[in-house]
Amino acid sequence: MTLSGAAVRRKKAEARAGDEALASRPAQLLAWYDRHRRVLPWRAREGERSDPYRVWLSEIMLQQTTVKAVGPYFEKFTQRWPTVEALSAASLDDVLRMWAGLGYYSRARNLHACAAVVLREHGGRFPDTEDGLRALPGIGAYTAAAIAAIAFDRPLMPLDGNIERVVSRLYAVEEELPKAKPKLQALAQTLVSPERPGDAAQAAMDLGATICTPKKPACVLCPLTDRCAARAAGTQESFPRKTPKKSGALRRGAAFVVIRDADILVRTRPEKGLLGGMTEVPTSDWIVDHDDELALQAAPALAGVKRWHRKVGVVTHVFTHFPLELVVYTAHAPRGSRAPRGMRWVPIATLREEALPNVMRKVVAHGLGE
Repeated sequence: MTLSGAAVRRKKAEARAGDEALASRPAQLLAWYDRHRRVLPWRAREGERSDPYRVWLSEIMLQQTTVKAVGPYFEKFTQRWPTVEALSAASLDDVLRMWAGLGYYSRARNLHACAAVVLREHGGRFPDTEDGLRALPGIGAYTAAAIAAIAFDRPLMPLDGNIERVVSRLYAVEEELPKAKPKLQALAQTLVSPERPGDAAQAAMDLGATICTPKKPACVLCPLTDRCAARAAGTQESFPRKTPKKSGALRRGAAFVVIRDADILVRTRPEKGLLGGMTEVPTSDWIVDHDDELALQAAPALAGVKRWHRKVGVVTHVFTHFPLELVVYTAHAPRGSRAPRGMRWVPIATLREEALPNVMRKVVAHGLGE
């Protein structure tokens, strides 16, 4: 069927309008960002260049962690290790101690390894391309794009949870995550500003964090609301579509809090695996078919310890792939008792300086409580 001249002109006009809408989105987003940008400890001030080290450090810390939780850790890290050279010279134990409580501890090990590679192979300068950044330890697709855009003004739009939400609503993407990621990544590029790619990336992050929130988004304040397909349909809170997560089976175990005068018995977990290199009190294996009646078989062998007291209640903790319940046993060791092989006594007063993960902080608090 041949279109009339008027129909052809209408089609061309619609296409031009669509192109103009796409082109205007970055400008609208940046205009909003210039008025409402968040003040964050790792973010460069307006008109200043971003420091690649601070951008990298913040992006690693922000993986699976909130801005509120990261702030104090970022300040502590940059005060102690203000440059990548300083961080690379630190011991892994010191980095883990400073990281304790932030969770996902493989990030801390990769952070330390990455600093060493940047110093050794790149003369202390981060690569300024997405591919170069992806070759570094602990840097995946999102983090590489974020650093490349924010620190080096590469025309990229990193796809974090906030930007996924913004884009999925803007285009009403029906495909479920995680399968929808490639499509969302392609659509996210429509928000890139060639003149200010780093600011555009941070603007999209801020929009998702403060306006286009998971629940009750403030659509009337959004600079893109008149071009949002989900908003037009009144379905914004139903995006992004997600495949239901499968929760891992509950694992259980026993933890042993042993006191000798003012000391507590601890050990260091293996470098590889869950909570690698972190400090813990002795525990049994964490398994699905844990048998409470056999738990004391895993207790540390200490001369003079004849009785274990089981504390009322359990310590619960949720890891990414499974929930955990630990029963806690306590005992007092005689003065002068030697620590079993692979374990050590540390003063309770300085325990906060150890690289204790959150689950062990809960165990110790439960074990020492009345």
